[in-house]
Amino acid sequence: MTKLNTGDVFPELTLNLVGGGSVGLPGDLEGNYRVILFYRGHW
Repeated sequence: MTKLNTGDVFPELTLNLVGGGSVGLPGDLEGNYRVILFYRGHW
């Protein structure tokens, strides 16, 4: 797995949502500034 560096383009991902459906990143996010938090859940 490769880390992103400053200025890198975020890769296109499709993630399944817990409640159903999916979200495409970064396309489904609006605006110029984004913060994405990935939460693993319980250990």
